[in-house]
Amino acid sequence: MSKLGTLGHRLHRGEVSYDFVGKRKLWYGVSILITLAAIIGLAVNGLKLGIEFSGGAVFTTPKTSVSVSQAQDKISGDTAGHHATIQKLGTGGLRIQVSDIDTATSKQVQQKISADLNIPSKDINAEIVGPSWGKEISKKALQGLIIFLVLVVIYLAIAFEWRMAVAALVALLHDITITTGVYAIVGFEVSPGTVIGLLTILGYSLYDTVVVFDGLKEATRGITKQNQKTFSDVANRSLNGTLVRSINTTVVALLPVAALLFIGGGILGAGVLNDIALALFVGLTAGAYSSIFIATPIVADLKEREPQMQALRKRVLAKRASDAQKAKEAEARGEDPEAADDDADPQDGEEATASAAAGVVAPRGQGAARSSRTQPGSRGRGGRSRPSGKRR
Repeated sequence: MSKLGTLGHRLHRGEVSYDFVGKRKLWYGVSILITLAAIIGLAVNGLKLGIEFSGGAVFTTPKTSVSVSQAQDKISGDTAGHHATIQKLGTGGLRIQVSDIDTATSKQVQQKISADLNIPSKDINAEIVGPSWGKEISKKALQGLIIFLVLVVIYLAIAFEWRMAVAALVALLHDITITTGVYAIVGFEVSPGTVIGLLTILGYSLYDTVVVFDGLKEATRGITKQNQKTFSDVANRSLNGTLVRSINTTVVALLPVAALLFIGGGILGAGVLNDIALALFVGLTAGAYSSIFIATPIVADLKEREPQMQALRKRVLAKRASDAQKAKEAEARGEDPEAADDDADPQDGEEATASAAAGVVAPRGQGAARSSRTQPGSRGRGGRSRPSGKRR
């Protein structure tokens, strides 16, 4: 942990830097592959909607010694031709969910389940959800998601700029697609808890992205007044400065979610926790990835297309080429390349003022050039020397 803290300080001071922005094409390719896999899984398997969205019935039994696999075999063929999802509850009972059945059919299924499991029908609790109510819930959930995305874009466009708003929106859509694709591939049921988890991870992803954008906004203020770094260089430096903080925040958030998913849902068998835990686990991971590898590189791509940023890049590349040429010539003469940089011509007043405003330190040679001017002579007016020493 101490090494991680030391690395964080070195990244923040710029002593160590990883070229995230420079390798953005690689990250784009990885994200496209993951997103395509999620879309294919979604298209092939589809989402397994809970009865809250599709309508159906839920039958809850009292404590029983029948396992989930045994119950699945016993009631097979007695669920009106629909697939039954069975979960073991913490009380020892079973939760049997059958989608897309009406009230009359649910009563018949209840009688058959009672006979199959040898449990009195009156002891089985039945809850019916109509299909129209489920469609209304799905509609409201979609409307809530759209309103959320619109408000996010408006806020970021006002607080930062439209390029950052676009980048954040792409990152959020990236997280939504991956999360829903994993749901389709795994086959978990989409419940209201899933929707809650999805909105939660979108808020978390947005928070992480805003933290990165805030540092980028401060770092790039007055960037066109210097000729040392391009926008991509400064963006990468800013991203490295917040890297460890983003990783630490994500790890801390993932620990309790992993406990819910793997221990609560997997080991202890609390299946009702799986829907929200899976959405949070996948979404938090995808959100941390997108804020680092997607959002900031997209901002850099959009900003580099501006005329003033293109002019800045030309100045920076020209200066670097000039410095490299001078260093090469100094090395050919057997001189120290750093000394050659010290002897470079001083900038004119306008460039020096711009560099000072951008926080760029002037080369050491300029100070030496100014200090080497001829000092006023020792003689006074009329050519007489100023008397020195004691009077006689």
